[in-house]
Amino acid sequence: MLENRAVSSPLYDLIVIGSGPGGYTAAIRAAQLGAKAAVIERGHLGGTCTNKGCIPTKALVAAVETLETIDRAADFGIKVQDPEIDLPALQKHKNKTVERLRKGIALLFRSYDIDLIKGTGKFVAQTDSETLYIEVTKDAEWLALQARRAIIATGSVPASLPGANIDGEKILTSDHILELSEIPPSLLIVGAGAIGLEFASIFNALGSEVTLVEMMPQIAPGEDAETAGLLRRSLTNKGIEIKTGARAEGFKIGPDGVEVTVTGGQSESAVSSFFSTVLIAVGRKPYLGELGLEQLGVETDGQQIAVNQKMETTRPGVYAIGDAVGGTLLAHVAAAEGIVAAENALGKSSEIDYRIIPNCIYTCPEMASVGLTQAKANQAGYEVKVGRFPFAANGRALTCSQTEGLVKVVADQDTGEILGVHIIGSQATELIGQAAVALKLEATIEEFDRISSAHPTLSEAIMEAALDVRREAIDLPRKG
Repeated sequence: MLENRAVSSPLYDLIVIGSGPGGYTAAIRAAQLGAKAAVIERGHLGGTCTNKGCIPTKALVAAVETLETIDRAADFGIKVQDPEIDLPALQKHKNKTVERLRKGIALLFRSYDIDLIKGTGKFVAQTDSETLYIEVTKDAEWLALQARRAIIATGSVPASLPGANIDGEKILTSDHILELSEIPPSLLIVGAGAIGLEFASIFNALGSEVTLVEMMPQIAPGEDAETAGLLRRSLTNKGIEIKTGARAEGFKIGPDGVEVTVTGGQSESAVSSFFSTVLIAVGRKPYLGELGLEQLGVETDGQQIAVNQKMETTRPGVYAIGDAVGGTLLAHVAAAEGIVAAENALGKSSEIDYRIIPNCIYTCPEMASVGLTQAKANQAGYEVKVGRFPFAANGRALTCSQTEGLVKVVADQDTGEILGVHIIGSQATELIGQAAVALKLEATIEEFDRISSAHPTLSEAIMEAALDVRREAIDLPRKG
């Protein structure tokens, strides 16, 4: 209860707890609809994505891509001396990018008259079901707020493993590894999802000897098996040791590194190895903190908040989005959910379509997908046909000396509707947007007959892969 503490704010139309991609997007969308909104943030603006995830990681990826471009310079008749990695300068570039985006969000808030309130928010139980009360604390100070509606967008924190004593020095999470001052000589990465794969690609290019351990049968679990296999082959060719169907356990920290026992993989016997640094990249878990959800009547499903397709919780007027509700923990998923939640909170009727949300892995080469994999389409009862087009047959890829990878299109054999698109290769994360539009419009293979892609571009590969479903790709030899 608020006890005798006076409410120290106006009645907001909407209060959002958390300023990550989901939270700040929700607040802005609410303001666009005429609401007076406030955002509570206990840390830096932008949440995990801006500060510890998408943005700083991609700053490192950009550096790695530059290194790879230099490595290919001779292909273009350009002689370049051996490049030298200046890690402090790279970290400066990363931090400068992060700070610029933080300032950008603050500017957006000011332009929409959104109040930013620094501190930790907690719901306070009230008998009045029409008004929500939230207490914000920062250090020894507190503030009591009131709102008609609220959105929980508190994000997530790195998950860990039993027995892995994360000390931030030798055993790290993705938060820690972004702040390294030295490149580790040897790096064990536990988990070959998007986080693990991206850091494996980054530190392999920066000079670390990288070993990747994944308990599932394939890297990038849940992605198309064929494209995941191609990514594995590419990373292996670059010197990354990959062990799937394996577990890392028995972490023993010593003065110079960590001894780890790996069981499973190609050899069922347990093998102990020594690594200077270990990264635990087994995913993330929702962060709910001390929000006071129980007394408010908001139900949780395990570690996450239970919501419906409108992002409504079990408490009227309270919504939840992003990593706090589990599911696919991606920034653009949170942003899409934030728009849905804000619109519903302001009286509109809106639902999210997860079918058309792409998944991207920023390795070198990149991998991206949207829709159903071939296996999932078969499991769903579709009779499928598949088309493929390799970048080795694409003119733009040849001019850029970026011929690794392919586009794979999964389609319904009867109707020709495109069910999924999977890409591995240069700019896959950019190209996948075109595929997402195709799925949203329920495009068929036949409709690609009348789409003209500019030449030469990498996007031609999507058109050709779609045409290959009917064995009509122009730039592939005749198939029997």
